[in-house]
Amino acid sequence: MFFFVIKKSFFDFWDHFLPSVLINLGFIVVMAVPTLAPGWFPDGAQAASLVVFAIGVLLLFVYTGAASLFARDIADYESLEWSAIRGYLTRSWKYSVALGALYLLHAFLLSVALPVYVAMGTVFSLAALAFLFWASVIWLVASVYYLPVAARLDSRIPRILRKSFLLFFDNTGFSVMVALGALLLSMLSVFTALLIPGVMGVLTWIHTAAKLRLYKYDYLEANPDANRREIPWDDLLFDDRERVGKRTFRGMIFPWKE
Repeated sequence: MFFFVIKKSFFDFWDHFLPSVLINLGFIVVMAVPTLAPGWFPDGAQAASLVVFAIGVLLLFVYTGAASLFARDIADYESLEWSAIRGYLTRSWKYSVALGALYLLHAFLLSVALPVYVAMGTVFSLAALAFLFWASVIWLVASVYYLPVAARLDSRIPRILRKSFLLFFDNTGFSVMVALGALLLSMLSVFTALLIPGVMGVLTWIHTAAKLRLYKYDYLEANPDANRREIPWDDLLFDDRERVGKRTFRGMIFPWKE
């Protein structure tokens, strides 16, 4: 299944290359707020600089939340409608701000706790550091599902968080691979100034992974006596494989050789 996630997300992004790059450009413009605006304040106005930075980060998450709904449309084989942007912003801004606030809170707690525990140098501090590390890993991996869950299942923030963690703990290995894939795409984006694959490449990746993984729960709901460890992925992915077709990376570059 995982290799089909790679194939589908790649060709989904390729089929919507231009609109995805345009959305990535918008992301870069919005990212200028938390990146550049804090530097406009004098050295004595550190508090104001931090406030502007936090507001800029939240704006970036609002934009990302709306972009996530476009990525959902891509994963669902729907055409992108630019006129939908206003409705997407209205629908997603609350849970997007909540996600941004959680990331900011996480970063703040780490910035306070890590220097203290490192300086202590005791057995207790080592245990606390280990706890912080694994708690952070679990949160960061589970949060990969946050926007797909909000787009597909429930837009209420407590339920988004609950379902994100449930998906993580029920699909731990798969979730780690999806998170590593998102990290790899983010790192690759640095070399293209965040244009390719950029935020839309990452969002298309996680939406594709979540969409396909959720088939498991549709199957279990329809077959309550089924073995959870023996999911018939070939049957569940049949329609999507038909939609994607027998496309190859070689055929994309040299279509006349297919």
